[in-house]
Amino acid sequence: MIKTLKTKAMALAAATALSATFLVGMTPDATAQEKSEFKVCWSIYVGWMPWGYLETSGIMDKWAEKYGIDVEIVQINDYVESINQYTAGEFDGCSMTNMDALSIPAGGGVDTTALIVGDYSNGNDGIVLKDGDSVEALKDQNVNLVELSVSHYLLARALDSVGMSERDLTVVNTSDADMIAAYATDDVTSVVTWNPLLSEIEATPGSTKVFDSANIPGEIIDVMMVNTETLADNPDFGKALTGAWYEVMGLMAAGNTEALESMAAASGTDLAGYQAQLDTTKMFFEPAEAVSFTKSAELPATMKFVAEFLFDKGILGEGAPSPEFVGVSFPDGSVYGDANNVKLRFDTTYMEMAAAGGL
Repeated sequence: MIKTLKTKAMALAAATALSATFLVGMTPDATAQEKSEFKVCWSIYVGWMPWGYLETSGIMDKWAEKYGIDVEIVQINDYVESINQYTAGEFDGCSMTNMDALSIPAGGGVDTTALIVGDYSNGNDGIVLKDGDSVEALKDQNVNLVELSVSHYLLARALDSVGMSERDLTVVNTSDADMIAAYATDDVTSVVTWNPLLSEIEATPGSTKVFDSANIPGEIIDVMMVNTETLADNPDFGKALTGAWYEVMGLMAAGNTEALESMAAASGTDLAGYQAQLDTTKMFFEPAEAVSFTKSAELPATMKFVAEFLFDKGILGEGAPSPEFVGVSFPDGSVYGDANNVKLRFDTTYMEMAAAGGL
């Protein structure tokens, strides 16, 4: 079974649920300093497989040597644990979604920078109904999904698009492992899930996909997040990581079979299976494209949606009094939320260096 998206989305539910409690009493080292050895972590997901390839291919070592540093890339099987370890100061960087970066490290007071904006879900997550062909048809239904995951966020955005809310239906928390079996019963009439489950459920006779992440492009974003103070004190760390990443992006964009097959195998599928996941993922192969996306006027609006969702679910930092509890800064200097509590920063500096050939 293809498992890359399944693994990530499974973990998202637990990550958001844990964020309000994990950070209580945590005291990660807030004092960064100049150093020569760094560690970043990642977990299995279609858009993050390049990090594993960077390590096994030697590309990361090459770029680290260029800047006279050492960068270790560590795979952690549990997505939640990878973010927790980063938040605790065990890693200098970690791959995560924009939603989890805001709720866990940033919400917990760890100043974090979006170093490389890698991709966004562009159809990997969707809503499927047995009887009905529109989002409005969800009214008064039970909707099965993994609570507090990106599936839950997708449902909230879909309902908002037609002037509805969760008050118009009943959410039924269902694990991903049970989703297909649940949908096969007469009692379950609608689900929100992710690939590869989504494709299998959608193929069931009489099923209609009424909304997917392609309807909210650019909102479920996958990023390499790094500690802001570490990056500020060690710019060569950012240069090496960014340079190595875009070398692999170049290989992928060119259809390099060796690189793609390696990533596919590492994610538990074949080349065709991995390509199918890439088809519903908007990868930013070119740094200039990532820069343009990160500088767009849409990103602040997206983060406002995300903050409101997290606050509504009670998972935007311990004791957050409003959706604007955590400040999020953008490349133009603007801030959503509390400008005196900026803990999540979208910074295009290093992606722009890559775009200009300056790494």
